[in-house]
Amino acid sequence: MTTQRPALVGHAQESIARGSKSFRTASRLFDRETRERAWLLYGWCRACDDIADGQDHGGTMQATGDPMARLADLRARTERALAGDAGLDDPAFAGGALVAAECAIPRRYMDDLIEGFALDAQGWRPQSEDDLLRYCYHVAGAVGCMMAIVMGVAPDDEATLDRACDLGLAFQLANISRDVAEDAAGGRCYLPQQWLAQAGIDPDNPMATEHRPALAAITGRVRPWRRVMRTAPGAGRPPCLSARPGPCWRRRASMAALRAMSRPIRKPRWSTACSPARRKSSAG
Repeated sequence: MTTQRPALVGHAQESIARGSKSFRTASRLFDRETRERAWLLYGWCRACDDIADGQDHGGTMQATGDPMARLADLRARTERALAGDAGLDDPAFAGGALVAAECAIPRRYMDDLIEGFALDAQGWRPQSEDDLLRYCYHVAGAVGCMMAIVMGVAPDDEATLDRACDLGLAFQLANISRDVAEDAAGGRCYLPQQWLAQAGIDPDNPMATEHRPALAAITGRVRPWRRVMRTAPGAGRPPCLSARPGPCWRRRASMAALRAMSRPIRKPRWSTACSPARRKSSAG
């Protein structure tokens, strides 16, 4: 595979250029070797995501006829690549195997990401905050761990990988808050069902006009989590907020963050300003 490395890197570079301008720009901060490895990791993650969601380098999710078949496909192609049997015939997966070998990325992180796609394929929805964090670990925390290793963190440096995992969780929580409408259009909802039930929101139609004020409050409930997870050690951050499997999962969140989430959320001012009664009054 060494002789194929330039071609695999070139394919990964093209993939990140098409799929994420922000990631491509950020990768320029790395030295050449790290930058190329980041591209290879991105290329594999992007390909898995596209297969699972019927996309082409992101964009709008498409209805997929057989999500379980798609899941089986990306699993088989990952397995084939890790066994050394993929090359330029399947460059995204061969590139993923290449970076995994070069950086000694533990296999479990790649498997954990695929398990996130499995949850989506099964039509799974989180019932509780714990479920939400588990999902965020699979689709983002595991990627944070792999990216940290690509950047030079030792695979057994648990403390640093915990931080990388937390940052991945924070990014995913932000995405979930931002993409409620897009996810709903694709038949998905990642807000905990318990939250929706408490607010009287139909989980199959969370974007209904009558639900908007309550939905705004619910999406605001992830902010304390996101903020605390992105706080650097030494700045009042709890020792560990990791959702990675094993002992760290049981230390996944601080009581302070959970207490903040359980407090009543005040409606944002814009929700009142945009209410039908307020608009009618203003028009008069």
